[in-house]
Formats: sequence, C-alpha cells, structure tokens
Amino acid sequence: MAQVLILYASDYGNTEKMANAVTDGVNSVEGVTAVLKKAEEVSADDMTTSDGVIFGSPVHMGAVDWRVKKFIDTVCSGLWMKNLMNGRVAGVFTSGGGFGGAGGGTEVAMLSMLNNIAELGMLIVPLPKNTPNYKKGGLHWGPYGRSADEDMEHVGVSEEALSVARQHGANIARAAIAVAGKTIFTA
Repeated sequence: MAQVLILYASDYGNTEKMANAVTDGVNSVEGVTAVLKKAEEVSADDMTTSDGVIFGSPVHMGAVDWRVKKFIDTVCSGLWMKNLMNGRVAGVFTSGGGFGGAGGGTEVAMLSMLNNIAELGMLIVPLPKNTPNYKKGGLHWGPYGRSADEDMEHVGVSEEALSVARQHGANIARAAIAVAGKTIFTA
C-alpha cells in the first residue's frame, strides 16, 4: 500500500477545498492511502513514511504562503541534509485571486514549491495538458483554483478547478504506486 501526504495552508478556505479535491483524487486510486494535513502539523516522520507528497498553498503577493515556507525551512531542510526524500514523487497546487488569468503569482508560487521538491531529490509529477478542464484550472506545473473574478470579486474556486485538482491527485497516486517499494536513491 502506497501513501501520499497532502500538505497545505489556507486562509479563506479555497486552498483547503483544493486540498480536499486532491485528497479525493488520491483516494480514488486503489492501493493508495491519502493523509491530509495542514503545513504546520506535518512532521519529518509524515514525510518519510510517504511515497508521495503534494504541496498546496494560497498565493500571497506572488509568493507561497508563510506557513508552507516555514514548513520548508524547518522540516524539509533536515530531510534534505540527510537525503531522506530522494526518489519519492511530488506535485503542487495553488489557489489565488489576484490579477491575471490564473490569479496573480500562481505560477511563481508553484515554482517556489517545485524548487524545494527538486532540492529534496523528489520526482516531480506535472499536470498533463489533456487533463479534463485543464483550461479552467491547470498549468503544466499543477492545478490552480482562481478564487476571485477579473473584477477582484470573491467567487471561490470553480468545480472545474476542483476536478483538475482531483485528477492531479489521482495522477500522483498512480506515480506513487509505481515507485512504492522500489529502492530509494540515497547518497
């Protein structure tokens, strides 16, 4: 049985909705167990007992949420020093409501989390462009939920974006099964 950890931070509930959709996607794959936790609750043991990890963050001024960044700085740094995450799968998702088609800064926030994933030696699972509803909530880096319309009115994330998040969770779960039980590369 493979395990996928979904960690996230949320301010207004939109990233939490995305995290729940990702979790549903992971749980839709037979042979995988999803573990959903807020970033500030995740321990090094949670990471090392998982075959896959999915990072989720709201976008703040074009950047990743401070709680996710704190998790990266405090928990991931020790894992990196000991090469404990090498060879596991990972992915990202975001929600944002700023200006721009995906919510200002979504791609930059995703890249920030992906940088950490690469540093950890994890295998990045992207989001294929043929994912249903990709145009409504997808970038090749991962799914996003736009939480405000073009006039900056709060509308919450769309069902289309949530469906993309579910598919991303399922994709990462299948990748986790493929690497579960395999030799993890260490230095």
